[in-house]
This record gives sequence, structure tokens and C-alpha cells, in this order.
Amino acid sequence: MAMNSKSSIGVAGSCGLALLLAACATTSPESESALEQARAAVQRLEAQPMASQTAGKALQDARDALGNAEAAERAKRPPEEVIHLSYLARRDADIGEAVIAEQASRTAMAQAQAQRERVLLDAREREAALARQQAAQSQQQAALSQQNAQLSAQQAQEAQQQARDAQQQLEALQAKQTDRGMILTLGNVLFDTNEDTLKPGADEIVSRLSQFLQQHPEVKVRIEGHTDSTGTDSYNESLSQRRSDAVAMALERRGIPQSQLQSVGRGKSAPVASNDTSAGRQQNRRVEIIFSDTQGQFVSGL
Repeated sequence: MAMNSKSSIGVAGSCGLALLLAACATTSPESESALEQARAAVQRLEAQPMASQTAGKALQDARDALGNAEAAERAKRPPEEVIHLSYLARRDADIGEAVIAEQASRTAMAQAQAQRERVLLDAREREAALARQQAAQSQQQAALSQQNAQLSAQQAQEAQQQARDAQQQLEALQAKQTDRGMILTLGNVLFDTNEDTLKPGADEIVSRLSQFLQQHPEVKVRIEGHTDSTGTDSYNESLSQRRSDAVAMALERRGIPQSQLQSVGRGKSAPVASNDTSAGRQQNRRVEIIFSDTQGQFVSGL
């Protein structure tokens, strides 16, 4: 009986130790912590919007490893096995998140590159549009310059023709080319001696002169009255001025504006012949019509 009591005590002790070890294996804080971390990691991965599309394999591997860890826990497997399987689940979840992050980075880089290419394309299109606009403006300017050149050439030709026509008409009036320009000299046909009233015979020449000035409004005339040396200087200057004014007023009555006319009395200061003879004094008693060019300019500022 004594030996049986000892054997019972030994068996009971062995059974208690085994139960104690089993209880320790199912309540390890390390395995529980590892399993919770694995669950949290898998849940984070599952919460990612693109987890299934981007990291499907890693997600499935993490779920499988977590399921294995949870099965090992339920089967009361050793804590080390639960911890290892939980580590595998957490590692696969981390791999999945890394794949998603890498894909997001690639997507962001691709979007940035696409945006950069769009910006560059827009810039090139703007540059091309600006170049086309500048080319069109250059063509318009070239065409305008060509038109202006043609117009200038045409105007120059017209001015030359106008000058030739004026020259021919002045020659028909018997005007002469001098160093002071074209001059028409009118002698005794205009005035009686010591008179400043135009004679009836002057009407034809004044009419022809007015017709010329009407046809060429760009031409101006300087009307100079001249006398011989008979009489005082003041008398001759006054007489010559009245005579030049008489011609100017006769032209005004025929429609010639004052802006086209200048009237000057020069007295006996510019004789063309000797005053010692009757013939010379007759030549000095005259009215000279000096014509400007077609730009209204007189030779030497006259």
C-alpha cells in the first residue's frame, strides 16, 4: 500500500506539471501581442483603397499567414509558432503597403511627367502661335512697305510729271529759266507811265497766269514791281509796290488765294539795263513774276 501511495503522488505531480506547461503555452503575452500586431497590420492593408488591385498577392499572403497564426492559437500551438506566423502576416502586410506606396509614387511621378509634358506642349503651342502671328505681321508689314514704296514711286512720278507740265506751261507763258527760278517778265503791257492801274491789254496775260495757278495750287508766285531811276527812291518804291499789289489783287479777283501770292516793291534797286538811255529805262520799268517749285519753295529762299 505504501508503494501505491507514492506512485499515485508521482502520477498526480506529473499531470499537474503538464497542465501547468499547457496553460503557459496558451497564455503567452508575447504571442498575443504578436497576433494583435499582425491583425492591425492586415487591417491597415485592407483599408487601403487600391489594396486588391495593387497589392493583391501580398494582401492574400498576409491574410493566409494571419489565418494560420489564429488557427495555431486556437489549436494551442506553442507560442513561438504563433509569433512566427504572426510575423509572417505582418511582414506580408508591410510588403503590401510598400507596394502600394511605390505604385502611388510611380503614379504621382507619371502624373507629374504628364503635367510637365502638357505644360511644355502648351508652351510650344503658344510659341508656335506667336511665331505664326509674328510671321503674319511681318508679311503684312512687308506688303504695306511694298505698297508704300509703290505709292511713293507713283507719287514721285506724278510729281515729276506735274513739274514737267508746269515747266511746259510756264514756257508757253514765255517765262524764262534764271538763277532765281522761272521768271515771267511783264513790261509796258501792264501799266501806263507813272500809273499803277492795269491797262485793259493786261487782262489776257493775267487770266492766263491765274489759270496756271489754279491748275497748280502747290506753286506760289512772288510778284516784284520794278521802276527806272527817274524820281526819288521813296516814290519809286511806293510805285513799284502799288503795281505789284495791283497784279496780286487782279489774280485774287480771279480766285487765286492770298496764300499763293507774295507782293514786293523793289523800286529802282534791281535794274536789268542802263538807266542812261530811254530803251534801258523802259526795260527797267517792269513787273516780274517769280515762280516757286512744285513744293512751294523759291530758289535761294526767295
